[in-house]
Amino acid sequence: MGFPRLSAMILVFVIPLVSGMSFMTPEPDSPPTTTPDSYPLGDLIHAALQSKEYLGEASAGTGTTTNPTQAVPGLGQTESTATVISPGLLTTALSSSSSSSPAAAAVSQTRNTMSSLPVEEETTTTLITTTTITTMHMPVQCNATLSAMEDVVESPDPASTSSYSPLECTYSITVYSGYGVEIQVRKVNLSKKESLTIMGYGGSGLELLANETLMREGQVIRSPTNQVYIHYRSLQQSNHGVFSLHYQAFLLSCPFPQSPDNGGVTVTDIHPGGQAHFHCDPGFQVRGHEVASCVNTTQPHWSTAEPQCVAVSCGGWVRNATVGRILSPPPPSVSNHSNGNNLSCHWLIEAKEGHRLHLHFERIALDEDDDKLIVRSGNSSLSPPLFDSDLDDVPERGLLSESSTLYLELTADSSSIPLLLALRYEAFDDEHCWEPFMPHGNFSSSDITYQLGTTVTFSCSPGFVMEQGSTTIECVDPSNPHWNDTEPMCRALCGGELTEPKGTILSPDWPQSYSKGLDCVWQIHGNEEKRIELDVHILNIRHTDVLTVFDGRYTMSHVIGQYLGSKERFKVVSGGSEVTIQFQSDPDESSFILSQGFLINYREVEPNDTCPTLPQIAFGWISSSHSSPVRGSVLTYQCQPGYDISGSDIITCQWDLSWSSSPPTCVKVQQCPDPGEVVNGARSVRPEAGFAVGTVVRFSCNQGYQLEGPSQISCHGRDTGTPKWSDRSPKCVLKYDPCPNPGVPDNGYQTLYKHNYQAGETLRFFCYEGYELIGEVIISCVPGHPSQWNSPPPFCKVAYEELLDDHKLEVSQSFEPSHQILSENIALAIILPIILVILLIGGIYMYYTNICRLEWKPLFWKSLSHTHSYSPITVESDFNNPLYEAGDTREYEVSI
Repeated sequence: MGFPRLSAMILVFVIPLVSGMSFMTPEPDSPPTTTPDSYPLGDLIHAALQSKEYLGEASAGTGTTTNPTQAVPGLGQTESTATVISPGLLTTALSSSSSSSPAAAAVSQTRNTMSSLPVEEETTTTLITTTTITTMHMPVQCNATLSAMEDVVESPDPASTSSYSPLECTYSITVYSGYGVEIQVRKVNLSKKESLTIMGYGGSGLELLANETLMREGQVIRSPTNQVYIHYRSLQQSNHGVFSLHYQAFLLSCPFPQSPDNGGVTVTDIHPGGQAHFHCDPGFQVRGHEVASCVNTTQPHWSTAEPQCVAVSCGGWVRNATVGRILSPPPPSVSNHSNGNNLSCHWLIEAKEGHRLHLHFERIALDEDDDKLIVRSGNSSLSPPLFDSDLDDVPERGLLSESSTLYLELTADSSSIPLLLALRYEAFDDEHCWEPFMPHGNFSSSDITYQLGTTVTFSCSPGFVMEQGSTTIECVDPSNPHWNDTEPMCRALCGGELTEPKGTILSPDWPQSYSKGLDCVWQIHGNEEKRIELDVHILNIRHTDVLTVFDGRYTMSHVIGQYLGSKERFKVVSGGSEVTIQFQSDPDESSFILSQGFLINYREVEPNDTCPTLPQIAFGWISSSHSSPVRGSVLTYQCQPGYDISGSDIITCQWDLSWSSSPPTCVKVQQCPDPGEVVNGARSVRPEAGFAVGTVVRFSCNQGYQLEGPSQISCHGRDTGTPKWSDRSPKCVLKYDPCPNPGVPDNGYQTLYKHNYQAGETLRFFCYEGYELIGEVIISCVPGHPSQWNSPPPFCKVAYEELLDDHKLEVSQSFEPSHQILSENIALAIILPIILVILLIGGIYMYYTNICRLEWKPLFWKSLSHTHSYSPITVESDFNNPLYEAGDTREYEVSI
């Protein structure tokens, strides 16, 4: 709302601003006035100067104004002749009698003498005109009427309002009906002589929403209606305060309805168009309207008041009836009106004088032989009957009373068949039809009072199908107002073909229990490029009944899931664009019990053949069996050191694209592991619950035993890793005197050297290389008083001296006679066989030499005649030896 300041260049805009002024049409009896275009510019300027109000001056003989944007009073003492009707537009009206008006005379005189004015007056007039034009912008800055859905309201420009005292500004904000105004305080800096008030306009008038005493920057103020007034007032001569308010429209709502005692309310939406559905607890019935709608007005409200829940009784008198129900009375054993095993109930429904009653049969189930219902048009059992259950069929369109009263009689015995009765009554006068009713559905009316000519259109709630009646009815017949057709019925059917992109599937006869022996099949056909998501809100069936979901259009398709009994809310996603749901209830009557049924919402979703992506686990990591979470993939969770996994560490992507369980979390380990019990002793833990950081465990031993190790350990936390104990757990050993260390043998050593060894401990000895251990390798400390070693300690002896002694002994014994004869026999046994073999080989050689002498002799002698020294022979090995592969050779001399 800021406004620009005018500078010396404002003189350029004098002509457009003044030419924007127009004169209003005078009264009929006044002489015709000249049009604005016929007046000289000088006359118009001079006439404007006569209004001292526009200069911010208080002239004698004229009224003063505290609002610089209000209508400008007439010149002299006459009524106002100028009014600001829009920002930047000034409209000036002349008086009806120009002859008696000083202003008119001034204008006429100015018009006749303008040419004879001296130059000094022209100069003065020009300077004043500049000030006058600046003042004419003030109405734009201070007062405004706003209708935008969002805008800013700011304080007037201090430079252009410094001469006004008091200064008053009013801003009016109006948005669409059904919306409120939300104002946020961006800036506020006011003195004690200034006030800023925000008021909302409601049905009872103006309502104070906030003022400057409680207003702070950042504060948000909401109006209950679509109209807000902001009033600013300053009594200061100068230095006016500043403020900045940002507003925007928001959708108003009805107040949340109160739940009736012994009942409840379900609200679909608290904004205009929403509905509130009231219900009562078992044993109570609704008296009043069960459904109220949020009406869109300046201040939205519910169409009807909240009803009451009254106890169901066998009979009663309903006075000033409007809308209500008659329900089945309690069993005879509970009813105070019972007489033996029979019920006899009487109701009198009485409407206001001049009204009639319509009775609608919602549900009725009576035993043909033992139960009876009679409805009479009157106030006693002698009134003429309108309906007799023994004689008449249940009227689909209900019953109409001939007067303002209805009398109902119900008689029943305590048979095994449960009594079921639900009758709804509505009162109406001679100029209106009764209020329509359709359970499990909604209707819209052209007139909420249902006058003649009113049309009502019905629609069923999701999951229900309309049966009987017409979708649109009309209130007809002025002499006897009634609807031209009966209200339709909405039922949850057993199966069906569903082609909408989203919808609801209900168990048959929902919300009542389904019947036995059902076999219902629903087929959902979606877009080929989509998938079907089933959101099972309620599943409460018997364990002998089955609900099966197939991934396809046939019952032979792949089974996504099969469910029995009750299950919390869950979702199922198909792998294709079609889904088949089959529900089968057990036909066995002996096992049949009432059950709630099921409620399933479905919708088309984008194809996704993977399970939802899970977030990374804090303080841990995830290992996946597949690169993407497809069906059958397994995720394995592990935690960092110092953290334990909480939940299942392995989850699987199931066929319905849901994870087998929720992902686990890594929880920091805040305790040490159990250090264990001490054998032949006891422990005490403080504090007793767990082994958290700071826990101290003290150990003690039984009589005859003593503690070996620390007597207490404590659990310490670590920044990284799990907490750990300060030391190892001790042991309880027999209480005997220890065995002293027997000493380390020369050229040897022990496994563990210490000064004393407790009873039962062992000690092992070793020798260095080249030495042999003589004695027991392992000795034990035998308990006693005192304890003793079971064997003396061993010693280490040089090993080669013993071998040398044995060799000398063998040499000395070899020179004895017996040993010499034995050696000669052995040599003879070896030499004789060798001689025999040499003689045999020689004989064979001589034999072959005599036979082949003629053949070999020439060649032999020839070879001898050509003998010469052989050259070195180089032989290369075929073996895979690096030495030979490198080309190494060997030389051989061969001689014959």
